Formats: sequence, structure tokens, C-alpha cells
Amino acid sequence: MSASPEAGGGARGPLDGMTVLDLSRVLSGPYCTMLLADMGARVVKIEHPGRGDDTRHWGPPFVAGESAYFLSVNRNKESVALDFKHPEGRRVLDALVARADVLVENFRPGTLDRLGLGYETLAARHPRLIYCSISGFGQTGPRRDRPGYDAVIQGEGGLMSITGPGDGPAYRLGVAIADLVTGMFAAQGVLLALVARGASGRGQLVDVAMLDSVAAMLTYQAGIYFTTGRTPARMGNRHPTIAPYETFETADGQLVLSVGNDEIWRRFCAATGLDPLAADPRFATNDARVTHYDQLKPILDALMRGETRARWIERLDAAGVPCGSVRDLAEVFADPQLAARAMVAELDHPAAGPICVLGVPVKLSATPGGVRTPPPLLGEHTDAVLQDLLGLSGEELSRLRAGGAFGRAGT
Repeated sequence: MSASPEAGGGARGPLDGMTVLDLSRVLSGPYCTMLLADMGARVVKIEHPGRGDDTRHWGPPFVAGESAYFLSVNRNKESVALDFKHPEGRRVLDALVARADVLVENFRPGTLDRLGLGYETLAARHPRLIYCSISGFGQTGPRRDRPGYDAVIQGEGGLMSITGPGDGPAYRLGVAIADLVTGMFAAQGVLLALVARGASGRGQLVDVAMLDSVAAMLTYQAGIYFTTGRTPARMGNRHPTIAPYETFETADGQLVLSVGNDEIWRRFCAATGLDPLAADPRFATNDARVTHYDQLKPILDALMRGETRARWIERLDAAGVPCGSVRDLAEVFADPQLAARAMVAELDHPAAGPICVLGVPVKLSATPGGVRTPPPLLGEHTDAVLQDLLGLSGEELSRLRAGGAFGRAGT
């Protein structure tokens, strides 16, 4: 399961030569910086001495004391343990900012301004710096000061209101989608700012809010609301504008059926022995099927329960009807397709030993990204980074350590 050449294991990524100073923690910021690191950027993760990123303590499960959560989103990074509220630690941080192309932070708005590390202050000193601020509600607006947590934003952003059974409670998605999509938008914003800097020579502020990011995902559900003025209801696994497009119980498990147009519907009917339904005016077109779905659904439910999932997939695949199994993670990661796409990589972690992490989903033909190094131990690269980027000597590092810039024993 090691990273393959196709995954960019030994290649120079498109962000090679870029230095990212990562002041973020938990998920949205670290996911953003991991995406940048995967594509070759040098990501220096600044962590509080003795404590580090909050997710280092989230679990179980832990592997040799290392949190599985932290391991999942911090590969390809270097960890520097630094107390930047300490005068000497602050001088070190200022020197690192001067060497960085990008700074990423996800403190509550105003926090770094009070420490003299806000965008306006740093941009005046370092006009080429790209400063990415991730927050729950954004750097502007009446709710800017509120903290943002994934479950809260899924609720506040409307996502939970359209997720779950129609006759039951709203559901949170099984992954922290608000954090993850915010991290993706933040990485996109950083890349756009790098392109703009290539033309202007100047950096800029990248302001990404979790609430904005979740709202942006509403797409066609927002379109339904804008068009009709009615708030969409929860529909379980059913699609609001396509039918049939949901999960069905088979004789031995759940199957996902995606009949995306009328031609696929006709193929579905032919493959399942429901030929009369293809010409039935209640079901012949997608808008008719959506309108009369309460009549169609019992027919399909009875049909699907009559065969095993594997048999349905075999028949529907042969007819060109999109379908698939509802798989658990063991089934997902046993899929040879993911292996062929290098979507699981094995790394040798200094404490946990061999670990698996997800691969890089964006495949570039000439300058591919890759999984190169394991998630770091807390402060693992402090000396190496400060020697390399700042030219500090061993004697200077010892003095800083003795003075508490890298934290004191027990902190």
C-alpha cells in the first residue's frame, strides 16, 4: 500500500519551493495545509510546546500514544514547537514569517491582531505574504466573533435541515464536512492568491468562513428555495429532483440506484422486466416520475427485494444503469480500484510504526503530488527547520531552549 510513482512519491510537486507557515489546528486549517503539502509546499506547523494541536489528544483510538485523528490530516508537514507569546519565541516566529510565502491561521477573528500578528500588520512588513484566515463566520459581519465548530455550522448552514429521514430528526454527516470543505476552499483561495501574486508581486488576505463554505455547497437545494420560496424538506436518501435516485433494500443489503435521465430509465425498465413502466405516462419522464414517486416507490421496493445486491449490480451494470453497493470502510479500502489509484499509502511513523493514510485525489500528469513523510511528532523538526530556514546555530538553539522559547518542562 505504499505510495506509487503515479501518486507522485518521488516527483517534485507544483508547489515545490513554496513555504507555508501553518498556525492552524484541529481540522479546517490542517486539512488546507495538508492539501498544499501534498502538492510539494514546505509546511511548517507551529504548535504550542507540550500540548500541540488539539487533535493530538482526540481519541481513542491512539497508536503508541499518537491520535488516529491527528495522523489522518498532518502528513507531509514539519512540526516546530514554539511559544510565540514568549519574547524570544516571538522573534523566531517573526523571522519565520519573513521567510514564508503563505501563512494559514484559524484563530477566532481578532485574536492574532491583538498579538500584533494580524493581516494588516504583517502585510505592511511583508507585502508578498499571502495570509489565509479561516473562521466560523468570516472576518466581517455581525457574527464574526462567534466560534465555529463543524456540527454547529452544519446546523447553522442549513445542511442538517436537508439531511436525514423525512419523518425523523436532522442528521449531521458522518464526517466533518463543514471543516473539510472549508479547508478545500481555503487551499483554492491560497492557490488563486499565488497566481495573482505572480502577476502583481503582492500577496493578499484570503478570508474563508465555514458558514460561507457550507452555504456554497447548497447549490441546487438553494436553487429550489430561490425558485419556489419553499424550504426543502429532508427526504432521506431520495433526490429532490431526480427519480429513482436513492438507496433500495435488496435480498441481502442496500443498493444505490441512480437513474439520471430518461434513456437510463428505459434501460433500467428493460433490464428489470418493468417494460410497461417505460411507456406509462406517470413514469415515462423524469418530471413525471418525481411527481408520481409515491406510486413508483412501492413497485421498485418490491422488485429490488427479490434479488441479491450482487445480482442486481451485475444486471444493471450490463444494461449501463449506474448503481452500486452501500459499502463499509473495510469494503471500500479492499477495492482494487482505490489501490490502482494509489489512494492508500503506508508510511513509517517514528512512534506508531507502519501507518496507513489516504492518498492524493488530484492526479497531475507532469507535476504530481504525493505522500512523502509521516505526520510529525510534536516539535520533531524544531531544530532542523530553524537551522535550515533561519540559519540558527546549535548554540543559539540551546540558548532559546534554555530560555523557554520552545516551552518549559511540563508545559
